[in-house]
Amino acid sequence: MASTCSPTAAATATSVFETGKHIPVLLRAEPDGCPTNSSLPVVPPPLQLLIATPSDAGEFPLLLFLHGYLLYNSFYSQLIQHISSHGFIVLAPQLYTVAGPDSSEEIKSAAAITNWLSKGLHHFLPPHVRPNLSKLGLAGHSRGGKTAFALAMRKSSTSLKFSALIGIDPVDGMDKGKQTPPPVLTYVPHSFDLDMAVMVVGSGLGEVKRNPLFPPCAPKGVNHEDFFKECREPACYFVAKDYGHLDMLDDETNGIRGKATYCLCKNGNCRKPMRRFVGGVVIAFMKAYLEGDKSSLFSIRDGHVSTPVELQNVDFLLV
Repeated sequence: MASTCSPTAAATATSVFETGKHIPVLLRAEPDGCPTNSSLPVVPPPLQLLIATPSDAGEFPLLLFLHGYLLYNSFYSQLIQHISSHGFIVLAPQLYTVAGPDSSEEIKSAAAITNWLSKGLHHFLPPHVRPNLSKLGLAGHSRGGKTAFALAMRKSSTSLKFSALIGIDPVDGMDKGKQTPPPVLTYVPHSFDLDMAVMVVGSGLGEVKRNPLFPPCAPKGVNHEDFFKECREPACYFVAKDYGHLDMLDDETNGIRGKATYCLCKNGNCRKPMRRFVGGVVIAFMKAYLEGDKSSLFSIRDGHVSTPVELQNVDFLLV
């Protein structure tokens, strides 16, 4: 698995952790609204949608990003703008505002958004920005990571094909044997039947309780480690040491739910390094498996670049 890394590749990998050359804009699309830039009949999205897109002209790959349990898509605005600045259109639907333990409806909602992309997305983008629907990635954080895996495993049908799957500290329940429906983990090594490349990103503090009153936010037995064990090649795995389950969110998350993100989970000292790291590895992975440029991803793997966080674990399964 060793690879050589030129200075150019190392410089490219370093840049994925910084803001890219594209200036992103943050847009909203509402189920009951129409864009102001279209005089034609428009099919609105089935759910409220937050879109981070490059503002300059061009055709760009897409990433569908699914939020974590009881979180708002707006809590990820800094992360998705970072990703977008490197030439990607990032779509973050609000899957629900209130939800119980069963994520079946979230999976259906994510499929509905996917099926809408070819019908209506272009109406909500700047007129000179074109989505490349043949280069489509899928990502999710926390329970959204579980939902992303479930959608990739075809638990709900989609008209478009995903080419890359990313689980950001994915969680499949409260503990082994206490998975939330529908369960995704099987506890059979390399059992995931996924026709795409996969990346799992974990937090070192996710499995640690903040205090005796609260369970860990990403418990052992249903977290990133278990998801990666069930992946087949090609797959890659990064765990950030000394950072928590919610440390990739915006610096400021407002409201009651926003305030709760600071006190429910064991956190790192600040969010920016983890957010930069998550954004950078997502960019590197997307460039590798949507655009065919693996230089950044392999440079990070081989330790040829400095990352914003200390890595606790790195593992790759390659064909």
